[in-house]
Amino acid sequence: MNETLTLNPNKIVRGLGKPAEDFTKQDIIRFIEGNDIRMFNFRYVGGDGRLKKLNFVINSKAHLDRVLSMGERVDGSSLFSFVAADSSDLYVVPRYKTAFVNPFTEVPTLDLICSFYDFHGDPLESAPENILRKSQRRLKERTGLSMQALGELEYYLFSEVDRIYPIVEQKGYHEAHPFSKWGLVRREAMSVISEMGGLIKYGHAEVGNIISDDLEMVQHEIEFLPVPIEDAADQLVMAKWAIREVAYKHNLEVSFAPKIIVGQAGSGMHVHTRFMKDDVNVMADANGLTDTARKVIAGFLMSAESLTAFGNTVPTSFLRLVPHQEAPTSICWGDRNRSVLVRVPLGWVGVGDRMVRNANPNEPAFDASSFENNQTVELRSPDGSANAHLLLAGMAVAARHGLEHPEALRIAHELYVKADASRLTDLKQLPASCYESAECLQRDRARYEEGGVFPAGLIDSVAKNLQAYDDLNMSEKMFGNADSLQNLINKHQHCG
Repeated sequence: MNETLTLNPNKIVRGLGKPAEDFTKQDIIRFIEGNDIRMFNFRYVGGDGRLKKLNFVINSKAHLDRVLSMGERVDGSSLFSFVAADSSDLYVVPRYKTAFVNPFTEVPTLDLICSFYDFHGDPLESAPENILRKSQRRLKERTGLSMQALGELEYYLFSEVDRIYPIVEQKGYHEAHPFSKWGLVRREAMSVISEMGGLIKYGHAEVGNIISDDLEMVQHEIEFLPVPIEDAADQLVMAKWAIREVAYKHNLEVSFAPKIIVGQAGSGMHVHTRFMKDDVNVMADANGLTDTARKVIAGFLMSAESLTAFGNTVPTSFLRLVPHQEAPTSICWGDRNRSVLVRVPLGWVGVGDRMVRNANPNEPAFDASSFENNQTVELRSPDGSANAHLLLAGMAVAARHGLEHPEALRIAHELYVKADASRLTDLKQLPASCYESAECLQRDRARYEEGGVFPAGLIDSVAKNLQAYDDLNMSEKMFGNADSLQNLINKHQHCG
């Protein structure tokens, strides 16, 4: 077997001895026959950003071949609010490279992620995964660059209070058992996500420790490795499903909601991005951050208000985006500064092998060039309510806007800050409600619709859904009314 595949956790990759991107239909059939797989599932992302499922029993090899070749019909009007009932039939067709052995079923089952197609056999214009593909294609056509991303999933697990080793509120960052709870659930989730093809960077306990009545709410985070944005969005959606399944198995409730208790740390879904040309990261060089990176940052900042329409999709998103916390409200950027909207984290540029040789004096010198330049830029506003595919598509549009904007470098220079951004009073602010977010999306809609990336009907639908919350001036209306705030939080506890 190729030595690069020996440690791959995906059972199909190891079983076939080939990388997932090279899977063919015959490979899938061969694996199913050789491993006594009795069922398979089609999975796909609906208009609400959630993972859907269609179950199949394998009746015969001919039946399996037909479904893998032709896909199946589904009711599009039940999956997408903007598909008319009189033309609602859609096809779902599997992408073979996404195949994995389902880690949760009693009967051996293989799952595949699908794409949507209309009655002509063309990609469904408004399907989230197709919008994301279009955004990447348009970015590459106009700039020669492709976008990679990694998401950070933060979430809370709920359980009874541990009287032996009680948690300390807001002191959970990187804590270990027994002072942090349910690391075993995080580790199990990481294992199954990897088996499903997700590329994980690491997992850890997060800051949020909350005690409320007889419940402990303990925050965790799983962070991924950078991959093309099409794969990054799939990773996030599949990971949410896996985390929920593992938590359910342990009789635990899990929430990715942006806020679960007012005044306590919320959960974000920060997104790191980097831009590639000929497989080379162009975000930094020997002199530090490049002009390309600064233009991308400017693009994110110029589109920050309307990006909340895809990344902050419930009213409680704006209980997290409040001043004087690490969740950003001011539209600015900075280096290693967690109060800004776009953060430039450490990127290993220029450090060579010095650190590892200092930590390990007997280690011989080595060429660190292949490990260096992992520079990314991080958008810190999104949360777990985000539609991952539409958010990453919107970020690709925003980046392209910055790369092509004649004033991008000036804008980046003017919006750079070193101080605590929440204490600066002259910076433009993010929207404070879903209603305002929708207005910003309508204002910027030409940017997203350019080149046919976002269909006009989808923009209308997203804006309409956001405004339907009728949450304008929500914070002022609910100020001092703890019960109403908590009822709102409970309503959106399982968003995303």
